[in-house]
Amino acid sequence: MALRFLGIWPNTPDDGSPTIWLEETTGDLIIQSWKADEETVRAAQEVGSVPGHSTDVPDHETVIRLPANMLQFIPRTGNTSAITPSPPGTASAFTANTFNEGQ
Repeated sequence: MALRFLGIWPNTPDDGSPTIWLEETTGDLIIQSWKADEETVRAAQEVGSVPGHSTDVPDHETVIRLPANMLQFIPRTGNTSAITPSPPGTASAFTANTFNEGQ
């Protein structure tokens, strides 16, 4: 699996910060972020998605809360390499690193 680091919460402390990677082969986003609280999960269940689709969250899934300032790191369709750099001196300026599993 080849992951490319896209970005981390700006001005992050040393650990536990929302982070986004891109799985190069599939285009999937791998997201570390805060778990949604029970109120948020209940609200999402009340809104639902498509008619007839369960609003239960299966055991193999979770609901996360992605901070709005992390949206800058999400690649746009057809352009996974164009990531707008953040101003120098911010933690979010660290982008486009590649991590290959096993290295």
